[in-house]
Amino acid sequence: MPRTTLLHGWVQDLLAAELGDQRVTIEPASADASFRRYFRAHVPGAGTRIVMDAPPDKEDCRPFLKVAALFRAAGVHVPEVLAEDLEQGFLLLSDLGGMTYLDALQDRRSAARLYGDANQALVAIQLASRPGALPDYDHDLLSRELALFPDWYLARHLGVSLDDETRQTLHTTFAAILANNLRQPSVFVHRDYHSRNLMAIGDRASAFPANPGILDFQDAVYGPLTYDLVSLYRDAYIDWPEDQELDFVIRYWETARRAGLPVAADFHDFYRDYEWMGAQRQLKVLGIFARLYHRDGKTGYLGDMPRVLNYLRRTCRRYNELRPLAKLLDRIDKPQADLGYTF
Repeated sequence: MPRTTLLHGWVQDLLAAELGDQRVTIEPASADASFRRYFRAHVPGAGTRIVMDAPPDKEDCRPFLKVAALFRAAGVHVPEVLAEDLEQGFLLLSDLGGMTYLDALQDRRSAARLYGDANQALVAIQLASRPGALPDYDHDLLSRELALFPDWYLARHLGVSLDDETRQTLHTTFAAILANNLRQPSVFVHRDYHSRNLMAIGDRASAFPANPGILDFQDAVYGPLTYDLVSLYRDAYIDWPEDQELDFVIRYWETARRAGLPVAADFHDFYRDYEWMGAQRQLKVLGIFARLYHRDGKTGYLGDMPRVLNYLRRTCRRYNELRPLAKLLDRIDKPQADLGYTF
């Protein structure tokens, strides 16, 4: 039986008391880069709900449930879990609406308010952090993510065959990036805290702050403090002039210091950590976007690669230890007709 049929029947049975003789209608709400899918269920006379479909042979709903409870306890706005069926891989959630931060930020006049809210929510999550509650964002996990860049972006996407010298450049640069990342204080890390996973809810009545509604947190870990901040302000889907980005980051840093988070006392040091964490994330994202295209047939991420590459190049040119990677990036940034060469 198709999963959509199973899902529809589960929701219909679950809401039978509310529906009476009426039928719930279900439409696609969104999909993400995994096997999870989301549907919006329209309940006559009772608004909407979100249904998560996570095939149990490919996805596990339990991390979502655990992180939702942790983040809700921190006082931020995440979907309420209304019902669950872990055997079938279905969750029924409250609906945080259809307006993402990415949609709302197209009117850039709203940026200060929205990002101010996002900073406050991020600080609240980080203040609630404790070791052992979530998996560690450790050397092995960070390294596996970095390996996506040579494996999927360079080799598969660009058709580049790496010689020993280039492999050594990557090895040395990756080691320097990881050393910085692992020296940073550890907090809860959403891991995809960006404009497509934050919802602009407005003034809707809630026990929690209206903005942002926070989604897609099931892969959260315990790791470097700057990770979510760089996800937010070096977003793969929208960018800002660097003076504006600096203003947003300074505002976070000031809020975090007042709240007692272990951020660097000198903003210059903090911003360096932020940029080096960004280099790790951008290398990972380029690999993931290439994998989504070549392995999964998802073309929608290709147009965002130049933005991510620009972030990475800008950082690598700024720091002596990362300049060999900047030179490598310049060598591989050739027209499509030139691809398929060997260094």
